[in-house]
Amino acid sequence: MLQEKNEYHQVLDNLYSKSLVLESVGDFNQVLYFYFMDTLAHIDFSICILAFNYHNIRNKMNMEYMRWRIEEEKKGDRAHFPEFINWLKSNHRDKFDSLPYLWKSIYDKSNRAEYRSFRISTDPDSNQPTPAGSFNQWIEEFFDQKLIKSIYREGSLDVLFSEFLKSKN
Repeated sequence: MLQEKNEYHQVLDNLYSKSLVLESVGDFNQVLYFYFMDTLAHIDFSICILAFNYHNIRNKMNMEYMRWRIEEEKKGDRAHFPEFINWLKSNHRDKFDSLPYLWKSIYDKSNRAEYRSFRISTDPDSNQPTPAGSFNQWIEEFFDQKLIKSIYREGSLDVLFSEFLKSKN
């Protein structure tokens, strides 16, 4: 049984202290924004599973979102995002190297990390919970101003995503 409050509650506090209030989210590339928010949802879900009882209502609500997002990621250009990450690795290594760890780990086809039952699993062979510090690191990477600027329309990641899509045609 989990303690009433454990170290993962502090990670949730860190995540929920972040804000996009000063950002113009409507000006983000919509595919990149979807995956930005999707990764934050996976982070949240993974932390909540470790912080709360599995049957907690928060976990149940998160599971409902996660089931919905499976179909959403298949819509339009969203379906190309995993391939885009691998294209960056081959064609724009510097940009790939600057991506948040989770995007590189989850979508790089040479890596074994994955979403398992919607949880982040960086090492599928391990039964150990993901350390709280890893979550804090990932949260900071996703709220890094360089990354946020890059996902705006005409931002560096948006420009490369458009280049990638054109190369597919």
